Amino acid sequence: MGIGGNVNEVLIRTENLWKTYRMGAEEIHALRGVSFEILRGEYVAIMGPSGSGKSTMMNLIGCLDTPTDGKYYLNSRLVSEMNDDELARIRNKEIGFVFQTFNLLPRATALHNVELPLIYNGTPAAERKERAIKALQAVELGDRMYHKPNELSGGQRQRVAIARALVNNPSIILADEPTGNLDSATSAEIMNLFDTLHKRGNTIVLVTHEADIAGHAHRVIRLLDGKVERDEKLRPSDRKT
Repeated sequence: MGIGGNVNEVLIRTENLWKTYRMGAEEIHALRGVSFEILRGEYVAIMGPSGSGKSTMMNLIGCLDTPTDGKYYLNSRLVSEMNDDELARIRNKEIGFVFQTFNLLPRATALHNVELPLIYNGTPAAERKERAIKALQAVELGDRMYHKPNELSGGQRQRVAIARALVNNPSIILADEPTGNLDSATSAEIMNLFDTLHKRGNTIVLVTHEADIAGHAHRVIRLLDGKVERDEKLRPSDRKT
């Protein structure tokens, strides 16, 4: 399920992003002029303690929110000035989300959960099923496609969520604390799966406060108090593999 395109192409560009929330008379600056680029095919972790701005950054990258000031380009398109309908289309087409809480429909099978983004964009039923099966096979869950979430382990549920993120062949897989609800052994399995997906050509942006999870990425952007504190590439010897 690799993604086509020039691997040196800039996929994400943020220019002086600010996000300000008003709490009564007070202004809270969650982001304070954040600028960086992420290339197609990169594996990047956005790290920082609570209150650093990483969740706000994830919401902007995922087109779940818009900045107060500054520009955000995704695939050379200026998404920071799009309206809600345009943002919804970008989210469905360009971004595969993986959340800490899995966000699966409890009464639906794994296959139906994975099909959901394709239902929303009007993909015909036969193609939808074929693509969902391939996505489940890509995460080694082809034999569990008719199981419901309560019949699956935590790790298997997260694999279903990752398959759902893959099914639209998105430009980015955006994972928010993807191992937060998993034990250490299952966390290692899920992070190994992300390593495999990256090797197949997927661009992965991982949001985490855990250093050992961020250590799987090839580059770490550290936020502190709404600013980029550090942006560094990890040497192969420093990575968790």
